[in-house]
Amino acid sequence: MADAPRARKLAKRIAQIVASALEHEVKDPRLARVTITDAKVTADLHDATVYYTVLGDKLDATPDTAGAAAALESAKGVLRSMVGAGTGVRFTPTLTFVADTVPE
Repeated sequence: MADAPRARKLAKRIAQIVASALEHEVKDPRLARVTITDAKVTADLHDATVYYTVLGDKLDATPDTAGAAAALESAKGVLRSMVGAGTGVRFTPTLTFVADTVPE
């Protein structure tokens, strides 16, 4: 069982890795306006929940949250591999993406 500061540190690192990967590595146009807002890791470090928001552009005020959710689901394996390489933990956490409703 990991301690809470280690889980928070790992969650912060996961959020950084996923945000960087979405910006530089994943080439899906549906993810162009996705912003990672937060991440939480369970106490056993086996599951990570990544919170995201989709920003609308100036022409279309309604963001494509369904398209972004589908794109994140299809890129989940690549993102998990990048998290595993970037964190160096023994067990790479499974990633779950949840739309963050706070900005609305």
